[in-house]
Amino acid sequence: MSIPSSSPVTLDDRFARHLPELAVPWRADEPADPRLLVLDEQLAAELDLDPAWLRGPEGVRLLVGVGVPDGANPVAQAYAGHQFGSFVPRLGDGRALLLGELVDAEGHVRDLHLKGSGRTPFARGGDGLAAVGPMLREYVVSRAMHALGIPTTRSLAVVATGRTVRRETPLPGAVLARVASSHLRVGSFQYARATGEPDLLRRLADHAIARHHPDAAGADQPYVALFEAVVAAQASLVARWMLVGFVHGVMNTDNMTISGETIDYGPCAFMEAFDPATVYSSIDRGGRYAYGNQPLVAQWNLARLAESLLPLLHEDQERAVELAEASLAGFPRAYDAAWSAGMRAKLGLPADSDPTALAASTDELSTLLQGGRVDHTSFFRALAVAARGDAEPTRRLFPDPVPIDDWLARWRALGPDADAMDRVNPVYIPRNHLVEEALAAASDGDLKPLDRLLEAVTAPYDERPGLERYAAAAPPDFGAYRTFCGT
Repeated sequence: MSIPSSSPVTLDDRFARHLPELAVPWRADEPADPRLLVLDEQLAAELDLDPAWLRGPEGVRLLVGVGVPDGANPVAQAYAGHQFGSFVPRLGDGRALLLGELVDAEGHVRDLHLKGSGRTPFARGGDGLAAVGPMLREYVVSRAMHALGIPTTRSLAVVATGRTVRRETPLPGAVLARVASSHLRVGSFQYARATGEPDLLRRLADHAIARHHPDAAGADQPYVALFEAVVAAQASLVARWMLVGFVHGVMNTDNMTISGETIDYGPCAFMEAFDPATVYSSIDRGGRYAYGNQPLVAQWNLARLAESLLPLLHEDQERAVELAEASLAGFPRAYDAAWSAGMRAKLGLPADSDPTALAASTDELSTLLQGGRVDHTSFFRALAVAARGDAEPTRRLFPDPVPIDDWLARWRALGPDADAMDRVNPVYIPRNHLVEEALAAASDGDLKPLDRLLEAVTAPYDERPGLERYAAAAPPDFGAYRTFCGT
């Protein structure tokens, strides 16, 4: 049974109060023997929380949801979603809880949310639990994404529960405590629209505007402005994914936020050998969410958001569709602009570079990288060395370096800025073989490999002696990589 704690934390329940139709009051399962595995002390400080208190018994009880402050109202959130293209009208937090909202040290409202805290009414036959490995994966990858400057939900802590989770084999259980600007999703709007209650849809949109896109409130057409703000946020986000080779793995509409933050690090991974067809998710057999498809899928998901918003866009259905289509047409332009600006920076070229020449150059480069199965991250980092006059580290990445020589000569003639390149091209990403190594060790109780990996990926642009293996591609015997959702 949950026992209110004497915590210094104050949690509001504004989501539950404003949108009770989307919130089911619920409590986390009591863990058998909770033990803190990892805590992001920097994030705790940003949230104005005392790391020492969080490490203590009362703090750990908060982090697993059984020691909530007085006045808190934890809820499982309702949402719908298209999963691999098929609409499911009722998904929701099957193994998660929104403990509530807190105000961080800068005055921003943030959600405190749990994953793996037990079955809820949305569990759909699942056990509601999570294992240590997948929760630590989200902890590692979300911290890496934040360090790379990519908008993301943040992982505050992972707590081992002391109970066994049964998957293909018995695994140690865990709960992840994560933080987000909110957990409003495209699927939230799909759920509200499916209820047929226009007042609920309007209140949800007003809540999203107030929480994430307040400038839309003053627009002539606030709900059109809301949609356009989400389109812009997602175009920027997915462009950033593409620039670092991140593959989300499950871009269902319930995994696309209204805030523009990356959410739900299940079967995700960073691409190593460059290939637009790269898929890491074990359940994505058709390649719907392959690396190269991510911009198209994002636009498809946004079209589903537009469909949900139609009653708010205009009272005339035909006019509402016209407004939605016009706004959605801004996605390719916004994405192309964000991606082109990011690629110019990765190549060390000035912002006023000729866009046509840049597009031709990057298309040619993509063909060369794919043909040589060249490691994406290593290539761009080595390219800065080439900008300083030594092309050999770059050439060694190609089985046949002759085709890249001509491209390098033309690129170097443009005078790339090597120092600027080092500021945007990471040395360290969560290499898949190193993630698996760290998770396997942590599941056996050894956190040292995890700590070392975090040391590398949380300062991704700073090359440091002793971390050479964290910058290297996977060994040839690592084989084809597959990730799983963890349920």
